[in-house]
Amino acid sequence: MRDIREEARAIFMAGVAAADPFDAVARTLADRAQSPALILAVGKAARRMAEAALARFPGTPCLVVTNDENARALPGAQVLASGHPVPDARGAAAAETVIRAVQALTGPLLVLVSGGGSALLPAPVAGVSLQDKAEVSRLLLASGADIRAMNLVRQNLSRLKGGGLARLAAPHPVTALILSDVVGDDLSTIASGPTVAPLGGPAEARAALVRFGIWDRVPAPVRTHLGQAAPAGPLPPVENQLIGSNAQSLAAMAAASPGARVISRPIEGDVAAAARAICDAAGPGVTLWGGETTVVLRGQGRGGRNQELSLRIAAEAARRGWPAPWACLQGGSDGRDGPTDAAGGLVDDGTLGRIAAAGLDLDRILATNDSYTALAAAGDLLMTGGTGTNVADLGVLIRP
Repeated sequence: MRDIREEARAIFMAGVAAADPFDAVARTLADRAQSPALILAVGKAARRMAEAALARFPGTPCLVVTNDENARALPGAQVLASGHPVPDARGAAAAETVIRAVQALTGPLLVLVSGGGSALLPAPVAGVSLQDKAEVSRLLLASGADIRAMNLVRQNLSRLKGGGLARLAAPHPVTALILSDVVGDDLSTIASGPTVAPLGGPAEARAALVRFGIWDRVPAPVRTHLGQAAPAGPLPPVENQLIGSNAQSLAAMAAASPGARVISRPIEGDVAAAARAICDAAGPGVTLWGGETTVVLRGQGRGGRNQELSLRIAAEAARRGWPAPWACLQGGSDGRDGPTDAAGGLVDDGTLGRIAAAGLDLDRILATNDSYTALAAAGDLLMTGGTGTNVADLGVLIRP
């Protein structure tokens, strides 16, 4: 059992290593001659991306906005820590610092974008407070809204998202190097697309809030703004370049496990349906997948989509009577799953027995979204610490 658990972890880490943001930025900038006037890095991978850019263009002014776990000092840069996944006052202050720096531009802007940037850099439109935006984010997360809908709404409530940063930098040239954390690599959804045209206007954002049943519960200033605001103007020319993605990491995992079965279709949607789909596809040997699922919050438990998916796979495997030994790892490539210190779960054929031995009821755990408690009791939390990158979620299943 130890061997296959360690094998699953090694395969997962091969995918994480393939998304190393330093290497991706260094490769992309190797032949670039013109030095930017400002380097701006935003997201969970911002520090490593900025480190590579400063190695190529030493002495260039540099601003980094990232989450607490990755907010270590970087020589030559101003590193600002911000709240994630719920925006906070530090993020609002960081956004104002960014806005002032971009408004003072005297030349080209190099933007380094990675997942998490949407929450990390909140700059609410006039009339909408940070608390209003935080409440909208909370309601969207709890509703099971997909990442596209969440970013559509966020873009229409922000001065920087949905191309806002690029408009602010005009007329200076903008180049954005983007590390994708979203399935399909739609650049407009990564960090809510600060250098990309928005997904839609206020009318589409209103429709999304209605579709997920939360329009009547969002703060009144948000409803007022989305009811009165006009669509954003045209986006100035921007060079957007994708430098890393979930698909590239999945390919690296496959290379680390020759002969593995790869689920070609990204794993998305509700975690319960995703668990069944994974188990349907998994045959003998190693099965790999990538994607990003959603969880509808029904309780006050602690956990994240990766922890709950791993637990549901363990339950599904037991229901199907899979023979031992088997192991499954489901984790976030950034090392952080939801508002916890775990990256996800690493379960096996003994997981449910260990949970029961701890006096916990699996059905109650799942009904209250308390996967962290159950996995901690089983010794099955996946703990990696911050990885410095973010290309969505990766999974490994090994069975006889």
